[in-house]
Amino acid sequence: MKTYINNLIPLFIAVILCSCTGQRKEKEQTNLDSTGGPCDSLATAETKTLYNNLKELAKTKVLFGHQDDLAYGVKWWEEPGRSDVKETSGSFPAVYGWEIGNIDGDRNLDSVQFSKMREWIREGYERGGVITISWHEHNPVTGGNAWDTNGRVVSHIIPGGSHHDAWKQKLDMVAEFMLSLKGNDGELIPVVFRPYHELTGSWFWWGKALCTSEEFIQLWQFTINYLTSEKNVHNLLYAYSTDNFDTEEYFLDRYPGNEFVDVIGFDDYGSIREQESASKTINELHLIASIADRLDKIPAWTETGLASIPIADWWTETILKRIKTDSLTCRIAWVLVWRNARPDHHYAPFVGHSSAADFKKFRDDDCILFEDELPDLYK
Repeated sequence: MKTYINNLIPLFIAVILCSCTGQRKEKEQTNLDSTGGPCDSLATAETKTLYNNLKELAKTKVLFGHQDDLAYGVKWWEEPGRSDVKETSGSFPAVYGWEIGNIDGDRNLDSVQFSKMREWIREGYERGGVITISWHEHNPVTGGNAWDTNGRVVSHIIPGGSHHDAWKQKLDMVAEFMLSLKGNDGELIPVVFRPYHELTGSWFWWGKALCTSEEFIQLWQFTINYLTSEKNVHNLLYAYSTDNFDTEEYFLDRYPGNEFVDVIGFDDYGSIREQESASKTINELHLIASIADRLDKIPAWTETGLASIPIADWWTETILKRIKTDSLTCRIAWVLVWRNARPDHHYAPFVGHSSAADFKKFRDDDCILFEDELPDLYK
């Protein structure tokens, strides 16, 4: 017995040392982990489940999304139960896009009330849909809008910058909003958060010509660290989303690292206008799927669309054909089109639109999922 106990002592000591080391390491690092699930290792159970399910679904299915779908449509505003997508296809979209620009106001930059947005987000989530949120925040230095590119802003809001504390106050408001999103049972609603998007363009104050790669990466990393570690926001998946791109090197030039990203995506409004540009779209889809496989991330086509959709068969002959070109092009978790603001600016059809019949064919394709076809993504 004495020999047996003596043999156990080194093992017992090793276990204690390992435990202490693990605890110390956990305290030293942020709440981020680069392997096996969301980059936030403290993500809620529903957020982790959504991550895993989206990753799996992306192998065979593409979810369809629409911006501001429940808030308004062509010739209507804030009418309960309405959706241009549902009225033309028979189902709500599988992905709901929302926007929190003007986070310090009562309404966002598209005049949607934040209080009502919370209700619509809960509604979509309770039906099983996916919530994604973009952030076109005002220029924190000049006070102009997100498209105000006068001067270099990012260097002033990263740690050590003149407006860093002011930017933290904006992030506090983002955190407050995200933590206010709760389901009917009180659980936090998972959100795919897409800040600083179209970062390879130069039309936003965080764009390529307005900051260095190092500054952008520092801004991104600080944002995720601040939300997770300082504000304890753990219901977010983080999407790194560029503008259109041609090479992997260009796409990853400002990539902040695997431990700060869950979804990699791209916005492309240009290459889907004409049939002649199909090769560009296909190249982007090939690259995004390949990069996602290598980095172990979820790939997505985070924004696209054709304003007012003047081509009657655009849904099947342009979007669907490019998505279904081969086994790589269909490896995206979702494709989201922009909002239906008015008769001369809409990206989804409405009743009576010339592309409505083709949109129904697009919806009926086995590759495409709308909300009523979704498996349970949260349990």
